[in-house]
Amino acid sequence: MATGVTGRERAKASRQAALLREAARLFAAHGFNGVSLEDLGTAVGVSGPAIYRHFANKQALLGAVLTDVSARLHDGGLAVVHEDVPADELLERLVAFHVDFALDGADVIRVQDRDLQSLSDEDRHAVRRLQREYVELWVSVLQQLHPEAPAVALRVRAHAAFGLINSTPHSVRALQPVPDEGEVRAILTAMALAGLRL
Repeated sequence: MATGVTGRERAKASRQAALLREAARLFAAHGFNGVSLEDLGTAVGVSGPAIYRHFANKQALLGAVLTDVSARLHDGGLAVVHEDVPADELLERLVAFHVDFALDGADVIRVQDRDLQSLSDEDRHAVRRLQREYVELWVSVLQQLHPEAPAVALRVRAHAAFGLINSTPHSVRALQPVPDEGEVRAILTAMALAGLRL
């Protein structure tokens, strides 16, 4: 007879998810080196050493944060490009997916930009591989829209769009008044699509 997930296993998974979420928030605010295990434990209501029940050390926690988000980004992009719609609509869906990701994940994007070098070699290679594969998903769609363009030029377009989309959600937090998220979403979407369709 198959057994389901136990309450203890659910509690552990919930605590691990909370650790990943709070680690992203704290690393974004203070940098990887500016956050202690005690800070992380306090954020989720446990002692610092209790984190070792979930992760080998703080570097492993950073690795989990960045590999998890890179895998989610890759898998979400893969699901989009497998939709049976025309290439221009695929591009619109990819942009919408990435804008949603950036608005929801501004903290983890900041961690990626600042603390990638603090990853172990293994985790850094895993993150970079997932990111390269994600870029190639975009290139596969852009090639349908710009068949005459070399792949390297399409990669530049994709990276330029990521730069526009990824940098804005964090930077607009400092604006006064803080812009409406719907307005930010519309602006990012329109600008990314305009650049990618050129």
